[in-house]
Amino acid sequence: MHPLGEILIKRGLVSAPDYELAQTGKSPSDLVGALVRIGAVGEDELIGFLSELFFIELLAPDALPDFENVRTSAAHLNLPHTWLIANAIIVWRSGDGAYNAAGPALYDAALQEALEQLTKTSVRLFLAAPGSIRQLLDGLGAGSANASARAEALDPKRLAERAEEAPVIDFVNAVFAEALQRRASDVHFEPFEDKLIVRLRIDGVLSVRRSGDVQMFDAVASRIKLLSGMNIAERRLPQDGRQSIRVAGRDIDVRVSSLPTTWGESIVVRLLGATHKIPALSELGLRLEQRTLLGQAIKAPHGLVLVTGPTGSGKTTTVYRLLSELNDGVRKIVTIEDPVEFDLPGVMQMGVRSDIDLDFAAGLRSILRQDPDVIFVGEIRDRETAQTAVQAALTGHLVISTVHTNSALGAVSRLHDLGVEPFLFGEVLRAVVSQRLLRCLCPSCVDADGDALHIAKAQAALNHETHEKAPLWQIAKGCKDCAHTGYRGRIGAFETVRISPALQEAIRTRAGETQLNALARQEGFTSLMQAGLLLAREGRTSIVEALRVLNEAT
Repeated sequence: MHPLGEILIKRGLVSAPDYELAQTGKSPSDLVGALVRIGAVGEDELIGFLSELFFIELLAPDALPDFENVRTSAAHLNLPHTWLIANAIIVWRSGDGAYNAAGPALYDAALQEALEQLTKTSVRLFLAAPGSIRQLLDGLGAGSANASARAEALDPKRLAERAEEAPVIDFVNAVFAEALQRRASDVHFEPFEDKLIVRLRIDGVLSVRRSGDVQMFDAVASRIKLLSGMNIAERRLPQDGRQSIRVAGRDIDVRVSSLPTTWGESIVVRLLGATHKIPALSELGLRLEQRTLLGQAIKAPHGLVLVTGPTGSGKTTTVYRLLSELNDGVRKIVTIEDPVEFDLPGVMQMGVRSDIDLDFAAGLRSILRQDPDVIFVGEIRDRETAQTAVQAALTGHLVISTVHTNSALGAVSRLHDLGVEPFLFGEVLRAVVSQRLLRCLCPSCVDADGDALHIAKAQAALNHETHEKAPLWQIAKGCKDCAHTGYRGRIGAFETVRISPALQEAIRTRAGETQLNALARQEGFTSLMQAGLLLAREGRTSIVEALRVLNEAT
């Protein structure tokens, strides 16, 4: 075995079987790429280790040169494109006139010597991830594609072949590895007229992380569609797929959606994780009194508990936590979801199947014949589902569901709009939760917030609150640990309402949302805005973030 392989195995970066599988015997760059392609190790982790091992500086992805510099430098030094591509090396010129070279295998002495002979000049060496290098190399020597070449490129057989080529696999794996490293929830592959853009949704905010040659997009899209069990030949209709894949030594579940657009298929990949630890209620951001309220609501033998908020506000995670609290082995818990996000041991979970007319309403009717104690309906979005859910709660079941409303008590108006009589759901409604996700301040670069205007606004919104501790207003600065955003991770801001006898009576008499909110405030209700500003007061998020997310909820 090669000494490098022994070191990688001894340090625990890769397993012996994975190393043997990746060993091609061709070149060091082949080995590095193969280890990443089979999912044995993340490319950033591997390149970072090699950088420390061989004392060669690591080139960050955001420090890579532009393509024009790479192209003109290769031409000036008469470097064969075939050799550069085969060895995954780029060469570029710095502002001081010196030449630099970067690649995943430039630790290899033979490769360094070959580069020196070809360039006939002194070159500063860097190590860089294969995926980043490939994006620049793909453009070298590429001319404009004519119509026949484009038609050939879109041939399903050719697309399937290209989807298995090393540059395409490297690119896709590099994107997924970065997404995992940065805790992204979604990856967006977006084709435009002259380039491919990759954006990651991190802590709820989209940011551009990579760009590439648009000519490789069809192969990239085909690679992702193959991984998720989709039809690579179908590019005219939207498709959905789901699969478990291995990235950087980890198994993750992905949910994929494709959408035909002007310049190709937009591909969005939701990263679910093969194993998912559901946070405790306290970790979600619920305050003690809110946790107590919810605990009492779900302990009721029957009734309706609703969780509200827009898409991406964390409703599913909250519901899964509630189901986990109820999953004590003596209750029959059955769900109908669209789709099933994570497996819950001991819970019977069913996914919506629109192709066979299995929607929420049909699934709920079937669940009622399963002798359930607890039912989770993924979303109440139509009259039939709403009426069936309320009837289930009236007949002795605990029903948990979600609705899309901006506030907790907005759920009352929503049920009424869907055609359910207030005297019916007012009888069974136990509690309503509304939530949003706020970005947490990065602990590595947090600083005191000195904006007097922001603090005054926050204090005014919290003027009725009592606090034992002094305020800890803080602000986001930005550092390498948080990709210079100032934030890392997210926490929930919640408003919870217990449907008291007074609120039940108000609902039965068709009181409006304004009246219901006034009554809830008399009973100690804390709004979403107040909940978010309390998190800011504790130094867990910033006032700016709370105002950004929660202004529309007030």
